[in-house]
Amino acid sequence: MPPATTIAMLVNPGNIPQTATEKRTVQDAARVLGARVVILNASSPSEIESVFATLVGERAGALVVSGETFFLTQRHRLVELAARHAVPTIYAYRDFPAAGGLMSYGGNFADSYRLIGVYAGRILKGEKPADLAVQRSTKVELVINLKTAKALGLTIPLPLLGRADEVIE
Repeated sequence: MPPATTIAMLVNPGNIPQTATEKRTVQDAARVLGARVVILNASSPSEIESVFATLVGERAGALVVSGETFFLTQRHRLVELAARHAVPTIYAYRDFPAAGGLMSYGGNFADSYRLIGVYAGRILKGEKPADLAVQRSTKVELVINLKTAKALGLTIPLPLLGRADEVIE
């Protein structure tokens, strides 16, 4: 990917705890890369279209979409707009590249659901929820959609493809 001097990040301002952490992480990474971050806010379907107009006006070379559940429900629209505006975009869930998005890096739903099942089983066997340690899935996965990369004129380096958990062709 050509170096992006401006990276946009799409967040839901209504989810302050998740948004604050994700924004900080992306801003720290951008600082290391010498890039500027533009935060774009959307909390309803009607705001998504205007976000892309702002992204184009800011000349963002890439987009990071927050792992907010609202965006997962809007994945087809987000993928379509990213393709229309030819913006390389990374998402938090594999559902996005499966729907035609460029790539995702994030938690594995199946692993999270397995943990939920283990917790439910322990509770049903009599353990008190308050006594159970908080756990979260530690399995993350990288999914790359090569068809989308080609449409964007991007060549994914072989070492990155080798690290991918799934490559969609």
